[in-house]
Amino acid sequence: MENKDLYYVAVKVFLRNKKGKLLITKDRFNDGWDIPGGRLKPNDFETPLEQVIERKINEELGDELDYRIDAPIVFMRHERLEVLSSGEKAERRIFAVGYKAEYLSGEVMLGKNHIEHQWVDIKNFIPENYFNGGWLKGVKEYIQKIRN
Repeated sequence: MENKDLYYVAVKVFLRNKKGKLLITKDRFNDGWDIPGGRLKPNDFETPLEQVIERKINEELGDELDYRIDAPIVFMRHERLEVLSSGEKAERRIFAVGYKAEYLSGEVMLGKNHIEHQWVDIKNFIPENYFNGGWLKGVKEYIQKIRN
């Protein structure tokens, strides 16, 4: 029997405001930038992805935010080292579905896992200054798709 690779599954939200700016968040744990969203939990197996997105947005950006989710726009594969509860680091592979979304109203209230957020203008945004790996590829693909 062939060995299969293990991937965690995540939903990410490419949230743009009416001025065309994209929301990015800075992670507390690895000092890197991220797109809002996150991994599915074991009990999310049969939960509609829209409900998972709502939970992740509430956790990461607060429950005051009003937004409209659109269709998936990019699919990403990302590798990173994560600190386990034991204190050791382990490589994790994440497959993420990136959804297009429109910010409608409300204040961003960052949750416990993020320390900063920015609305970046995608017309002159340089994603290489913020992202790496699969997140970088996904952000670049997203920008290319919405510019066309």
